[in-house]
Amino acid sequence: MTTKQFQKLILQGIPDKLPQPKPFDASLNHAPKRKDILSAEEKKLAVRNALRYFPKKFHFVLAKEFADELKTLGRIYMYRFRPDYKIYARPINEYPHTCKQAAAIMHMLSNNLDYAVAQHPHELITYGGNGAVFQNWAQYLLTMKYLSEMTDEQTLVMYSGHPLGLFPSHKDAPRVVVTNGMMIPNYSKQDDWEKFNALGVTQYGQMTAGSFMYIGPQGIVHGTTITILNAKRMYVRNQKSEIRSQNKTSNIKHQTSNLLFVSSGLGGMSGAQAKAAVIAGAIAVIAEVNPKATHTRHSQGWVDEVFFDLDKLITRVEIARNKKEAVSLAYQGNIVDLWEKFAKKNVRVELGSDQTSLHNPYAGGYYPAGISFEDANKMMTENPVQFKKEVQKSLVRQVNAINKLTEKGMYFFDYGNAFLLEAGRAGADVAPPPPKGGIKKETERTFRYPSYVQDIMGPMCFDFGFGPFRWVCTSANPKDLDTTDKIATKVLEAIYKKSPKEIKQQLVDNIRWIKEAQKNKLVVGSQARILYADAEGRIKIAKAFNDAIKAKKISAPVVIGRDHHDVSGTDSPFRETSNIYDGSQFTADMAVQNFVGDSFRGATWISLHNGGGVGWGEVINGGFGMALDGTNASERRLKAMLFWDVNNGIARRSWARNKGAMHTALRTMKKEKKMKITMPTTVEDSLLEKLF
Repeated sequence: MTTKQFQKLILQGIPDKLPQPKPFDASLNHAPKRKDILSAEEKKLAVRNALRYFPKKFHFVLAKEFADELKTLGRIYMYRFRPDYKIYARPINEYPHTCKQAAAIMHMLSNNLDYAVAQHPHELITYGGNGAVFQNWAQYLLTMKYLSEMTDEQTLVMYSGHPLGLFPSHKDAPRVVVTNGMMIPNYSKQDDWEKFNALGVTQYGQMTAGSFMYIGPQGIVHGTTITILNAKRMYVRNQKSEIRSQNKTSNIKHQTSNLLFVSSGLGGMSGAQAKAAVIAGAIAVIAEVNPKATHTRHSQGWVDEVFFDLDKLITRVEIARNKKEAVSLAYQGNIVDLWEKFAKKNVRVELGSDQTSLHNPYAGGYYPAGISFEDANKMMTENPVQFKKEVQKSLVRQVNAINKLTEKGMYFFDYGNAFLLEAGRAGADVAPPPPKGGIKKETERTFRYPSYVQDIMGPMCFDFGFGPFRWVCTSANPKDLDTTDKIATKVLEAIYKKSPKEIKQQLVDNIRWIKEAQKNKLVVGSQARILYADAEGRIKIAKAFNDAIKAKKISAPVVIGRDHHDVSGTDSPFRETSNIYDGSQFTADMAVQNFVGDSFRGATWISLHNGGGVGWGEVINGGFGMALDGTNASERRLKAMLFWDVNNGIARRSWARNKGAMHTALRTMKKEKKMKITMPTTVEDSLLEKLF
């Protein structure tokens, strides 16, 4: 297909002539059949809702077709309207456009549906089992048409994938405003998502899926690398502390070299674990029940070897230890079987976690032990009550095995996927031990094990303003990405020379990351990069990019953004805000204020979501995208918006009495005289102990 033909199809939107039905492609990963939750009248309403996108001349044919999709899949995807052209992040100028910012958004949106990137591309799901870009293909076609037509004085409003329309605005307004899954609070349970998504009136956008900011697994590779590096450091410190407390002598280096990291999941997000562990210098053992997911990661080279036999796997782990290898090993099977085998055989595991999609435990996010992958998929829809019981039994077994290994020294952390939350609901032994002296401290944990944000990301990164800053070269040219890597490295090295000791390790880790990025072959889909930076780093890197575009050292606009999993972007009591202990971790003011504040400080597009990571109804999160085009207007916007986007969270975390955030707030106020943050006064524990 030529570029002109592609452009013509984009401008067409919903076709005037009914396209031929599309054959089902069994070679692709497809979303599981969803729960049959609608009544007969509600199913009629779902079909009625779907048909309103089309002229009446199509209704007779499409009504039965959409009803069949609803019966067989639990959703109406409108497969017939899937475009014939390949969807991927094309060079920006190949998209028909009047507004360059809109073309940049089309580039980003398309990457989320690239077959090499998306988990279930035909169901418009990018990652996490249900993280959707759109609910159906009509929404995609209309959105691309609107973006191709819009001017820089219009804003496209999107309700959960549905393009509500283009509205008059102004040049400094966002070009697109996205909301996903924003429900009345009493209608935000798991079955509410099943029902209202089936009706076609809301969707689960996860985080970067529904906000057009996913950059393939590179983002989670980086975050997981930083997490494992710091988990290793924590393990080493804990070992040293234990040895000192027992007056023992030991070879710490021997005990902590080639650490074994055990987890589960090789899918859209979890697939990063294997590669990240190797980059961090560990041995990774990752279990996966879906053979297609295992094959994908193995063929990409992100998994080195695949095992079907646990005894052979254990032997290979010991070989890796003896040879001091950093290697990734996949177990094609259930994670419960793996944990129980390792516990029974007394395999030494230093680091453990879990990345099953437990935000969606009963609809494909977690598979019970003792039941084949195929049979589990059938039980999920045909006998959901029994399926739930099997999932909960497996969670209890998994936790029992993990508890045995932690008693022998393993450091286990929840990776923000609602593992401990759902395990606790299943009746597993995840309650924390009683507080010493019977007095509960402010920082007492909810569960037996910490969230990785409580121990690592929160106090080491977020409280100091460090989070997942990312950028995409819309030229789709690897040479531009190489240029941006060199620019970012230079900026971070300059910042390091004058940085306080509290953030030097973060800078060192990220300088190393960016220097090794090309070698690690992280690009899947768009020409994108990620690193952790604070407000100073983000602003200086973005300004340097903008200057390089102006000087024509970079050939096309660069989109900057971040994961919602960041300093300010997400309110999530069991993940991003789990290291906040003043009670406000269950509020969502920060994420909403961030969304609003970004909108009038220069973001090109903004998004606000219910759900993401730990699940529907458990989190509110938001994000942004900003297209840098080398202009003075871009420089003005990036300085204003990036400063707010980080320091909103610093102010909130500081008010929660987080020491790192208080340090960062005071440091920032010295530099920026216009910022006045309300600082907390600490209170002595002894003053409160006898009050009640």
